[in-house]
Amino acid sequence: MASRAIWKGQLRLSLVSIPIEIHTATKSGRRVSFRQIHGPTGKPVNYEKTVPGVGKVSSDDILKGYALGDNEYLLIQPDEIDAIKLETKKTFELVQFVGTNEISPLYYDQPYYIVPSDDLAEDAYRVVRDALRKSQKTGIGQLTLHGREHLCAVRPCGDGLLMETLFYADEIKDADPLFNTIEDDEADPDLLAVATALIEKKTAPFDAAAFTDNYDKSLRQLIEDKRKGRAPRVTAGGERPSADNVVDLMQALKDSLKASGGSAADKSAAKPAAKSRASKAKAADAPAEAPAKAPAKRTARKAG
Repeated sequence: MASRAIWKGQLRLSLVSIPIEIHTATKSGRRVSFRQIHGPTGKPVNYEKTVPGVGKVSSDDILKGYALGDNEYLLIQPDEIDAIKLETKKTFELVQFVGTNEISPLYYDQPYYIVPSDDLAEDAYRVVRDALRKSQKTGIGQLTLHGREHLCAVRPCGDGLLMETLFYADEIKDADPLFNTIEDDEADPDLLAVATALIEKKTAPFDAAAFTDNYDKSLRQLIEDKRKGRAPRVTAGGERPSADNVVDLMQALKDSLKASGGSAADKSAAKPAAKSRASKAKAADAPAEAPAKAPAKRTARKAG
């Protein structure tokens, strides 16, 4: 099925304007969806727009209302909203450029594909794409889409351009209330060595196709089994250790590394661990004259 553009207009870079189309980059209908059914009758549940004391109302009679408080609303007519003139409704101007890795993943929202509208626009389109790739920059601009003005980032993607909508700064929650209770203390070096070795052993190029939605797969199997009158089948996954079972963090990390085929790295990482245990044993035999360790200082961290 051919993709349908959700926005058409001009991509502008200074005095250069390129006719473009924007298409969604994700599939919204892939997942299983359900309809609510009334159990006793087996009929679909319908939703009707009603007003207390009036009953069912027509969509033509519905306005937008801004809540003022105390059950009072400021009514806005549809044509009043349409009268708001924004250049970004038809023009997407790249007003700033930043390093490819300067934008925190925290700000990224939805991906879209940008394509040239016709053959005549392809030359200028390729120039912008290649310039972004060569400079390793991401373009920033604003665009009106789905009834609101979005902050957007544009960067090369294969033979084309990828646009990603971004959250505005005031849409991001402050992380301090969540992170400021975490002690700002360095991790144990022995544990860190084994954990780092485990990460290195499991490092590989990202391939999204290597991952599947197991819940969706099981849900579809359940539907198919019920459709054919079979008893639903359940696939039991490997048992994961609970928090109570993981008594020795070092042993758990080393077992994980060994299971990943990292025995050589495990041995090298275990040497400082053995030394550390010997030091601790020696310290335990010594008189307790050293002052108590001061509590770890807590500091707040900013997200992004």
